[in-house]
Amino acid sequence: MKFTIQRDQLMESVQNVMKAISSRAAIPILTGMKLEATEEGVKLTGSDSDISIESFIPAEEDGIVYIENIEPGSIVLQAKYFPDIVRKVPQKTVEIESDHTKNVTIRSGSAEFHLNGQDAEEYPELPQLRTENSFDLPTDLLKRLIKQTGFAVSTSETRPILTGVHVSTEEETLQFVATDSHRLASRKIKLETEESIALPSVVIPGKSLSELNKILDDTEDPVQISVTDNQILFRTKHLYFLSRLLDGNYPETSRLIPNESKTTVLIDSRELLQSVDRASLLAKENRNNVVRLLTKGNNQIEIHGNSPEVGNVTEEVTAESIEGEELKISFSAKYMMDALRAIDETQVKIEFTGAMRPFLITPVEDDSILQLILPVRTY
Repeated sequence: MKFTIQRDQLMESVQNVMKAISSRAAIPILTGMKLEATEEGVKLTGSDSDISIESFIPAEEDGIVYIENIEPGSIVLQAKYFPDIVRKVPQKTVEIESDHTKNVTIRSGSAEFHLNGQDAEEYPELPQLRTENSFDLPTDLLKRLIKQTGFAVSTSETRPILTGVHVSTEEETLQFVATDSHRLASRKIKLETEESIALPSVVIPGKSLSELNKILDDTEDPVQISVTDNQILFRTKHLYFLSRLLDGNYPETSRLIPNESKTTVLIDSRELLQSVDRASLLAKENRNNVVRLLTKGNNQIEIHGNSPEVGNVTEEVTAESIEGEELKISFSAKYMMDALRAIDETQVKIEFTGAMRPFLITPVEDDSILQLILPVRTY
């Protein structure tokens, strides 16, 4: 195998593929990265048992040549050293060559590295998903769906199913839901498809979606999403991202969402976010930085943070409107800030159903995004 490649293109692919490689892989060869050169270009593959990523660099695209002097072949390189070598080579191009004894030479300018490779035949074949259950989404929309829900997955392994995002389709609606049982994030979108999609409901590990989000570019190009019983595939022009799915039944979250409210507040989300952020500065001592919110007359809301050993902070924020009963409620400042950042709209509506009931945050004009937070008992 031999080829000469543009360093920047190679580095980008290497960084993407590294997201699937673990130094503690159960199968030793999976701690390496597979390189495969053909006349069309070079494919890099990385995998642990949960995520597999393939990144393809075309020999030529849109009249730009990325790879030259290709002699087809394949090799597995040690992922511990290869990325650093590529990052630090002196020239804009890199020549990579392997001989019949699996020795690999990497040349760039006056630098020459020698690495011991491994036989690519021993690298497990990735499953090629062929499935009827496929649909396309614009990449930037998929990234938004992940950003607006993925942060709410559970980080505790006590209920593994909650470490994933529940993805389901109903008629022409696609829904992403995540909850850690203290908060919930949901986003729905209409699917613009000719035929109806009957996707099985799946739970995608939050970690997989977080890595996918880092790799995808903010473009309107489509991502093709395909589902089988235990895996989901995201495919773009040059990327193949395969993740295992979580086993088990996701809890019925629609029951958690209150359908009536006793107090409704319309407020500027940025002002509220900054105020909660300031209140949390002096509420850090108690483990989950709890802040209190009180509604007052004249559309005033009081935000209060307190740590007996440190001090306290009180701030008044003017809401657009407050309707319904007076309210005192305590909640995690972090959860509130995460929710407001995810919604990312100038104005939000917050619907409370009492001091000890979950409350809802939604954009004023749009009920497709929904954040739910459980209050904290404070006496």
